[in-house]
Amino acid sequence: MTSAATHLLRLARWGRTLGGHGALRGIEGDRNAPPMLRRLAWAARFGSFAPKEPRYAKAFEAIGPAAIKLGQALATRPDLIGAAAAHDLARLQDNLPPVPFERIEAALNEAFEGPWQRLFTSIDPVPVGAASIAQVHRGVTTDGRAVAVKVLRPGIERDFVAAIDTYEWAAARVEKLGGEATRLRPRAVIASFKAWSLTELDLRREAASASELAEAMQAEPGFVVPGIDWARTTRKILTIDWIDGVKLSDVAAVAALDIDRRALAGTLVRSFLRQAIAEGFFHADMHQGNLFVLRDGRIGVVDFGIMGRLDRRARVYLAEILYGLLTGDYKRVAEIHFEAGYVPAHHDVGAFATALRAVGEPIRGLAARDISIANLLDGLFGITRSFDMAVQPHLLLLQKTMVMVEGVALSLDPEVNMWEVAEPFVRDWMRDELGPEARLADSLVLNLRALSQLPRVLRQLVDRVPVTGAAPPMAPIDEPLPEVPIRARIVIPWLAGAAVLAVGVAVGLAL
Repeated sequence: MTSAATHLLRLARWGRTLGGHGALRGIEGDRNAPPMLRRLAWAARFGSFAPKEPRYAKAFEAIGPAAIKLGQALATRPDLIGAAAAHDLARLQDNLPPVPFERIEAALNEAFEGPWQRLFTSIDPVPVGAASIAQVHRGVTTDGRAVAVKVLRPGIERDFVAAIDTYEWAAARVEKLGGEATRLRPRAVIASFKAWSLTELDLRREAASASELAEAMQAEPGFVVPGIDWARTTRKILTIDWIDGVKLSDVAAVAALDIDRRALAGTLVRSFLRQAIAEGFFHADMHQGNLFVLRDGRIGVVDFGIMGRLDRRARVYLAEILYGLLTGDYKRVAEIHFEAGYVPAHHDVGAFATALRAVGEPIRGLAARDISIANLLDGLFGITRSFDMAVQPHLLLLQKTMVMVEGVALSLDPEVNMWEVAEPFVRDWMRDELGPEARLADSLVLNLRALSQLPRVLRQLVDRVPVTGAAPPMAPIDEPLPEVPIRARIVIPWLAGAAVLAVGVAVGLAL
């Protein structure tokens, strides 16, 4: 177990680096921050000649790989670190100098328990990309297929485990300071970051995410997820089909392609909304470096380390919230927040509806092309502090991804609008999921699930009846029957009626 002294030494070193880049000035000036935290931020900066304009991304890059990934996670939390810091961290470059191929070759041989040449004809020693956790090389398999081979950096797991251990230790102590620190749930932030990191450090998990996304996106032929070579994939090695295309980050190369940029932007938006709304499982790192334009005009995606997931309940609430804001039904939107538990019950629904009106009214009457969903969500989450709303990490990840996708789409077609492109898709999904037929189907599913519990409930009821030996003798006719407990007098007829109903449902389905 790591000692407190070790945690403090790490934090002091990291804090000094952050302070030297001016990255802690926001904490110093935040009156909502605990006084002790503000004093520590000042001490970390003191005497360092820190720039007046904070360089957040540079500071995290200077600390190392784990900090780069933490910075990317914090970029989704403008409520926690401020809009300026989040905007700067969104530009964080997840790249480092590559590891020499000799060490990569040793890692390949160890992972495959033998010479890598048994599985590959060739692997290019020069990587096509070197990120903080892994680097990617182009290879050719022994059966002649072009593949991308992703290899974990040697020693990266040890570095991440040590850093995360200190992050958790620090977050727990900051949260104990109370007030705003408790509402912002720093331990939950680190827990989400830890989950992302563990996924990225086990490349089999990334392979599984890619496989699941490929199945979910079969209805979108214009969106390509590369296939997984499971025979050449291990915990530290990921082998996928090579995407032969042009990175969207290569602006000049994309401009030279003979493609319909408007159609491409529409495909990107629809593909993301199908992931997030229809499937509830989405690629949460869809920046330009992870997206490719294929020669036939389709979009390919890579890097499945960060994925988002929304259960059906969250997706229904999100759809109702968006619809309510766009139609001006602020009271219903407020009620949804209370029903979902996003806002504590001690707050007033009417006051919250008024705050929502401040978000929704500026977009009322605007043409669809003039409404930015990213800005809409940004305004929605901006009122969290006033109403003590506990942070919902899955919604913040969704917001961050929507902003990212909207930015990429705009780079392809400056006239594109997420709502205008997606409106038919979202409208149809809302009709299917929120219409009377869907509500009836939900009710039937819930009732059938309840009926399926009948055998278990009956067994528990029988188990509660004491058995002391042989059955007691039958009572004489002139003696009253034993009194049945009132709970049994209520439960047994209900169970009998439910059993009859279950039989009736089964017969009806059979007919």
